[in-house]
Amino acid sequence: MAATFTIKEEKKLSRQDIHFSLARVPGTSQVYSGSSDGGIYFTDLAVEKPEPLALDGVGVRHRPGGYVTGLALAADQRRLISGAYDKQLIWWDTATRKPVHAVTSAHAKWIRKVVASPDGRLVASVADDMVCRLWDGSSGKPLAELRGHEAETPQQYPSMLFTCAFNADGSRLATADKTGRIVIWDVAARKAVTTLDASCMYTWDPKQRRHSIGGVRALAFSHDGRQLAAGGIGQIGNIDHLGGGARFRLFDWEKGETLAEIESSATKGIVQQLAFHPQGHWLLGCGGDNAGFAILIDPATRKIAYEGKAPFHIHDFVLTESSDHVIVAGHNGLAVKSITMS
Repeated sequence: MAATFTIKEEKKLSRQDIHFSLARVPGTSQVYSGSSDGGIYFTDLAVEKPEPLALDGVGVRHRPGGYVTGLALAADQRRLISGAYDKQLIWWDTATRKPVHAVTSAHAKWIRKVVASPDGRLVASVADDMVCRLWDGSSGKPLAELRGHEAETPQQYPSMLFTCAFNADGSRLATADKTGRIVIWDVAARKAVTTLDASCMYTWDPKQRRHSIGGVRALAFSHDGRQLAAGGIGQIGNIDHLGGGARFRLFDWEKGETLAEIESSATKGIVQQLAFHPQGHWLLGCGGDNAGFAILIDPATRKIAYEGKAPFHIHDFVLTESSDHVIVAGHNGLAVKSITMS
């Protein structure tokens, strides 16, 4: 008998701004979230009435209104690294919640994602300059540049490098762009080992406007390292609306094989974040269009096992250690949800 999954909201914190990124303090319900107002907020969601506390960026801060699209905890959780549309990376001391280091021109264009390696020693950032950069998680020292994505789409318009993800042991890093190109990197050698195709998540509309939308917005390695999941949106008839189905592609990345192509017929919007259950019970994808959604895929059947609405478009989420709860962030709020399997 197939497993039955349920996702239930347990707590919601309403906000007026949009929260694009999350980092969770291990073993707690304490999170840092990056906002559309350029601020970074610390919130303890375990208390009865959570109150977001803005980090003190006196002298060093992201530009007001500059979306903070990437957050990562590194260096034994002593450093929080933030990246934003203002092209800056800022290292924060988590004890004082004050900035200790900043790279004002970390990238030439908008920063889209910031992630830390599992051991916290490395930080990867990707941006619309189509470069992935590696940094020392503690000091902020630049270590390497990874260049494997074209600056333009096939129609000669600027592309975007949306996302990146480390595998469980930190030996591999995946990066993905607007046209659906995925590159897997050997982190130690700083070299590409293979490329994958998810161009099914890219829509070009030559009629309505000379414009395109989509791309791979989320990546996740399975905990055994064998599979890579990519998330985005299906083909869109009207590129002014997110009318395509939430779309997933599963790869055996070492063989370069597509294992499954999954698109929801009931849920519209972009998959913004992905994560595998540590024991492989499910793959969780969250995102949205005008509203939000959460979808669970059963890796055994490679089919959607659960899909439900969320109270807002979800831009990021983090799992607890047991993976029975997920904290989500997005348009106008943060929320805590339980995940059960029977």
